[in-house]
Amino acid sequence: MQLHFSPSMRSITISSNSNNGFVDLMKIKVAARHISYRTLFHTILILAFLLPFVFILTALVTLEGVNKCSSFDCLGRRLGPRFLGRADDSGRLVRDFYKILNEVKVGEIPADLKLPDSFAQLVSDMKNNQYDAKTFAFMLRGMMEKFEREIRESKFAELMNKHFAASSIPKGIHCLSLRLTDEYSSNAHARKQLPPPELLPLLSDNTYHHFILSTDNILAASIVVTSAIQSSLKPEKIVFHVITDKKTYAGMHSWFALNPVTPAVVEIKGVHQFDWLTRENVPVLEAVENQNGIRNYYHGNHIAGANLSDTNPRKFASKLQARSPKYISLLNHLRIYLPELFPHLDKVVFLDDDVVIQRDLSPLWDIDLEGQVNGAVETCRGEDEWVMSKRFRNYFNFSHPLIAKHLDPDECAWAYGMNIFDLRAWRKTNIRETYHSWLRENLKSNLTMWKLGTLPPALIAFKGHVHPIDPSWHMLGLGYQNNTNIENVKKAAVIHYNGQSKPWLQIGFEHLRPFWTKYVNYSNNFLRNCHILES
Repeated sequence: MQLHFSPSMRSITISSNSNNGFVDLMKIKVAARHISYRTLFHTILILAFLLPFVFILTALVTLEGVNKCSSFDCLGRRLGPRFLGRADDSGRLVRDFYKILNEVKVGEIPADLKLPDSFAQLVSDMKNNQYDAKTFAFMLRGMMEKFEREIRESKFAELMNKHFAASSIPKGIHCLSLRLTDEYSSNAHARKQLPPPELLPLLSDNTYHHFILSTDNILAASIVVTSAIQSSLKPEKIVFHVITDKKTYAGMHSWFALNPVTPAVVEIKGVHQFDWLTRENVPVLEAVENQNGIRNYYHGNHIAGANLSDTNPRKFASKLQARSPKYISLLNHLRIYLPELFPHLDKVVFLDDDVVIQRDLSPLWDIDLEGQVNGAVETCRGEDEWVMSKRFRNYFNFSHPLIAKHLDPDECAWAYGMNIFDLRAWRKTNIRETYHSWLRENLKSNLTMWKLGTLPPALIAFKGHVHPIDPSWHMLGLGYQNNTNIENVKKAAVIHYNGQSKPWLQIGFEHLRPFWTKYVNYSNNFLRNCHILES
């Protein structure tokens, strides 16, 4: 901003600097040729008073991106409405549109309104049909509700497909079982005694480390055994007791007979070979065989009769997982009968078939359980809030009066999958009877007391008999947690693919699969012939 006096003192010019040089903002002419110094002084004083206001107005125009405006006419058009108390038209339009949106939010979408399938079509329809703002808002709302509905339906369909994939037997694993079963009938080497007669005393020798694995998945069993032996500092001290069902027994026996795991010892037992497993001792058998309601619950149509509008995908996924057919398999309930099945053993480690052992587990036998029965990792505290935040409220229906009366919703849960059991201490308790009594109560309540298979009744039966062990022994969630911390996976002694996304399934997480596949012998002829190949 500059002030210029003409040489003749007849005019005073106010100029402003712009991109094109100096622009005259105001020019004042003095009428009289001769002007008194007093008049000049007052003129300069008035101008000095006005100049700051002119500067502020110019700055406002510049900040609003109209610094090229170089006349009072332009400046007036910009600032006039503000001095007169009138708001900018854009603000009024925004308020009007908000008003329309609020009306549309509570209104009914016209039945004859044709919704476009894409944003491009919406723009085209707007241009061609000259829709008003209210019609546009209705179309926008209709499109969003339609897309939300389709996304929700797709999510539920995805969860159902994933449930079916997790519950089915992959073609390659089914082929492996059939071929090994056939080998058992035609190859004497596949039928050889396991373990050899000279090693039979080791099956009840408590100076050895005894692992128990209950499964009908031959490939999964091979990974558990192989990973445990390869990770052990003293594999010659390991004894594995693999329990399977009658239909898988021949194939399981063939695999370990043809693929010895020396220097470790492996015993293969079928549930039909345990005389103790009768209907009188195991009420689960009778319940599974006689109750059609139970079979329909686990094998029926999980969408029929379900109100998907009253649930969300996460709750629906939890319900589907709770209806996995494995929960009515006797193999899944066998762990509650370990003291009776292995009467000569004092301390054992029970493993699920979806685990991988990455570290020597022999120190587990040195843990002082302080008189407790079950050494387990608690699942109510840890860095992973998704996996390690499980309390009793996550497993039980506390609206049921029996559950509300006997259990605390805030009590910490613990994990199955890798447990150290003191069978001597167990035999002094009534854990099995408690387990059975709560199973019967849940059957009477039409399976409304809890959701997930064997863990909830075990949480009750082992209540007061659990000794927490360090979480680094057992890391969970690799079967349903996509964003698992890889560094923590590498450090864990046992990693557990609990959940639907097992590593042997196509739905397994690709970045977590290598921790499992590293123990698969892809050169084995049975695996090659069944096309179980590394992907």
